[in-house]
Amino acid sequence: MRTVDVKGISIGSGSPKIVVPLVGKTEDEIINDAKHLAKIECDLVEWRVDFFEQVTDFQAVAELSKKITEYLLDKPLLFTFRTKKEGGVTDLKDSDYFLLYQTMIQRGCLDLLDIELFMDEQLVKQTIQLAHSKGIKVIMCNHDFDRTPEKSEIISRLCRMQEMNADICKIAVMPQTSEDVITLLAASNEMKKDHADRPIVTMSMGQLGLVSRLTGELFGSALTFGADRKASAPGQISVVKLRQLLNLLSLSKN
Repeated sequence: MRTVDVKGISIGSGSPKIVVPLVGKTEDEIINDAKHLAKIECDLVEWRVDFFEQVTDFQAVAELSKKITEYLLDKPLLFTFRTKKEGGVTDLKDSDYFLLYQTMIQRGCLDLLDIELFMDEQLVKQTIQLAHSKGIKVIMCNHDFDRTPEKSEIISRLCRMQEMNADICKIAVMPQTSEDVITLLAASNEMKKDHADRPIVTMSMGQLGLVSRLTGELFGSALTFGADRKASAPGQISVVKLRQLLNLLSLSKN
């Protein structure tokens, strides 16, 4: 399996790399949080731009991304607009979603771009191609906040992302029972062993699925998401505690 290397961070080798969300509403909040995140022990920062009150001003978003990367120093920036259907906070027409991404790729500053799987396939492929032409890595994702699909369906979605040339393939599901968590972990393990030729990211959300955020090195998930001041999804724990637990569970250090 190949790794994805961004600013000295090797995604897909060793312990899962820790991503912390940037979820401020105003430019001042976002800049202050970026300065703070530059100093904490995380590996990447995800700007959840759907929280930003000026998100419909695409040029303002692009300009702010340059300031964020300046304050983050060497930490890679993952740019994400999470649609409402997949747990985001702002409504945006699909056409505007892709226009925002095109603006960011052409005029903004980012290292990785989050693209949702269940969007217009042709526009997704065009956006991936454009991102790659600028040296931007793509994380393709799918979120199911209602249930945990069957193992075969989880694997099928991850394989589809791989076929569409995403650099990293990500799925997050909601467990209703402990068996759902086992389903997610089993799917991750099978994907890693039998299908994946690039990093995958999998998680079972909420308190019930917390174990999935900690055992990525064993089951194959290359990134895990922790919270600093505010979580962006259910089940995220503090980045300090997450780092301690990952170090404890690290296969390479035991």
